[in-house]
Amino acid sequence: MLFSGHGKNPPPTPLALPIVGHLYLIKNSLHQSLASLSAKHGPVLHLRFGRRSFLVVSSPSAVEQCFTKNDIVFANRPRTMAGDNFSFNYKALVWAPYGDLWRTQRRLAAVELLSAASLQRSSIIREDEIRTVIRSLFRRTKIGRISAVDFSSLAGAFTFNAMMRIISGERFVEEEEMGGEKGREIIDGLRELFFASILGMNACDFFPVLRWFGYGGLEKKMAAVSDRRIELVSRLLDEFRRKNVGFSDSDGDEKTTVIGTLLRLQKSEPEFYTDDVVMSIILTMFVAGTETSLATIEWAMSLLLSQPEVLGKLRNEIDNNVGHERLLNESDLSKLPYLRCIVNETLRLYPPVPLLIPHYSLQDCVVAGFDVPKHTILVVNTWAMHRDPKVWEEPREFKPERFEAMIGEGEGLNYKFVPFGMGRRACPGNNMGLRTVSLALGAFVQCYEWENIGEDKMSAARLSREALQRAERVEVVCTLRKNCHQFLVQL
Repeated sequence: MLFSGHGKNPPPTPLALPIVGHLYLIKNSLHQSLASLSAKHGPVLHLRFGRRSFLVVSSPSAVEQCFTKNDIVFANRPRTMAGDNFSFNYKALVWAPYGDLWRTQRRLAAVELLSAASLQRSSIIREDEIRTVIRSLFRRTKIGRISAVDFSSLAGAFTFNAMMRIISGERFVEEEEMGGEKGREIIDGLRELFFASILGMNACDFFPVLRWFGYGGLEKKMAAVSDRRIELVSRLLDEFRRKNVGFSDSDGDEKTTVIGTLLRLQKSEPEFYTDDVVMSIILTMFVAGTETSLATIEWAMSLLLSQPEVLGKLRNEIDNNVGHERLLNESDLSKLPYLRCIVNETLRLYPPVPLLIPHYSLQDCVVAGFDVPKHTILVVNTWAMHRDPKVWEEPREFKPERFEAMIGEGEGLNYKFVPFGMGRRACPGNNMGLRTVSLALGAFVQCYEWENIGEDKMSAARLSREALQRAERVEVVCTLRKNCHQFLVQL
């Protein structure tokens, strides 16, 4: 039996039932149920869901062991129904097995697509897109106070447009559509398209026989979403090819787009950069670079609205370091340490992927003194660790100041703060995500006064697919700040 045998020291495990294993213990959202089980049985826990075995860790010391001495052991991903449908036969960076294909794509991300130089170049796009959103909002607020602003739709327009322009040079939402019904419909459709369940597991992964019977129509739905994504990306690629964009040595805007970069690489290395690899990279950037950032912006604004003193402190920092004569830009972010503390505290309370992306072991290993056999799926419950009173003081409270005292604590704040994962398969886009969230939040706070509409329902959160989202839209009342009027007129 797994985790048993002569000389073995298996992790703690609750009573398992025949066939279903520990699935009967999952009562609500998965990250909350796993947190409850870890609180009872310990931060290193073995669970069995159907035919799949899991190692659930939720302590800094266990996370450190998984992603240091066992980093290569856990460097693979499990094969799942979602992976079968969305990964282009496991060519996508997120799902690719640890090996040459993954290394090449990871190097591409680090050196070309998400390097410091690339982020600096794309900062112009992000700054232009937040300027467009602020300008759109300004046109509606010139006469004074307005009500029922759909903040989620505005933040979504910024997030999706910025990523779309970085990838293709185009936009999803035009300026005149922002804040309106059409803009909202576009953003809702994009959220549904790009964050359909691609990372998690479902009943068919635990009980493969269900897949044979088309259980719940899950695979049919995945296939339909995959087809829609491929259709969109194929259209973008075809447009580039028709325009012959990205193949010259010019220094035009086309050369800075992700598609332009990939098509040039495809021309020089067609045997590696196949259409499947190119499409998988584009879709990975859409999925990883939009919904997670948008959810973090929504949560950050909600948290600020619940604590006006924190909002006021942030506004003072922006006023003192940026002023009222221009809109802040990414070069200002280094002068706004409290803004970064707010973003970190938001990520601590509401990590966008609360269980990270699952890892998979191909060798036996030891974690926290427990023997872990190969073919075990590793789940890191960041949500539980980020809220553990043994790790954090007053863990349920929103206190950005706690990060002021943690500067210099080292990698992952000694492995207790890991919203982007750790090790070889940590998210390579974390710096882009931090820039995106910080720029948007800073600009909104700089230009407007914000208030809640009605009672704030901060406890209303759900695990929607893999991203921790608010259960409701962030709808607010905003008022133009008078001292910002002059530079806003010039936008």
